[in-house]
Amino acid sequence: MRLFEGTPFDRPPKCERCDRLVENCECPPAVAPEILPEKQRLRVGVEKRKKGKIVTVIRDLAAGNQHAELLTALKSSCGAGGNLQNETTIEIQGDHADRIKQLLQDRGFKLKK
Repeated sequence: MRLFEGTPFDRPPKCERCDRLVENCECPPAVAPEILPEKQRLRVGVEKRKKGKIVTVIRDLAAGNQHAELLTALKSSCGAGGNLQNETTIEIQGDHADRIKQLLQDRGFKLKK
């Protein structure tokens, strides 16, 4: 909901590329360029959470990429659950840092020390 929506001061949103109203815009959807694994430097670490739970965390993933496939591959290879946090962090349940580091390097990612 816009600030002045439904009032005489309302300004309908316009497309930034063609300057038409959003309802009338015919621009193709913008696709973010995917960053190759070789260009990314990831951090892998192990954290202790509430109630003593151990989680392996992969940080600094590029925000525009599709990480669902990577998450699925990591979960199945570790035999553990996990999730994707805010498109830049993957969490895998348990201490699997060594295995995950090897899998990421096999896929072409660079790791920070």
